[in-house]
Amino acid sequence: MAVAKVEVRPEPDLTRMNELMTEYQGQKWALIPLLQRIQAEFGYIPPESVHLIARTLGLFPAQVQGVITFYAQLYTKPQGRKVVRVCRGTACHVRGGKTILKLVKQYLGIEEGETTPDYEYTLETVACIGVCALAPNIVIGTTTYGHMNPKKVAQLFADRRGME
Repeated sequence: MAVAKVEVRPEPDLTRMNELMTEYQGQKWALIPLLQRIQAEFGYIPPESVHLIARTLGLFPAQVQGVITFYAQLYTKPQGRKVVRVCRGTACHVRGGKTILKLVKQYLGIEEGETTPDYEYTLETVACIGVCALAPNIVIGTTTYGHMNPKKVAQLFADRRGME
């Protein structure tokens, strides 16, 4: 029996966050670029940073929080190193996408919107990946895997996790 290595993510470095914000002082227009930069640095937007961002840009915290929660690409919880996106579009659905999603959940041991305890994977579903001709699809990071079936899902995650 193999034991999974669990990585505990440290608290965000607020000193580093302050460094990222210095060039945006008072620039309300820069909210989205700043949020993207923070997320690129930390992997998510720490909730404790909302007041700091608001103060830096001259906005209300509610404005900052509103933008963060509006965009699905902005995360308020640490994400896995690899984000797995399973397509739920019409083409994928009629070609077995529901089964593919069920299998991915089983292999990762998580539900949609969750992250594995080792922060290796986060599972998301998306309305459409945009490559319907390859349905059903999975995207891991920036790589798209098409024509998925149960055997391909098993191979993909056996290769990626070593399937202990």
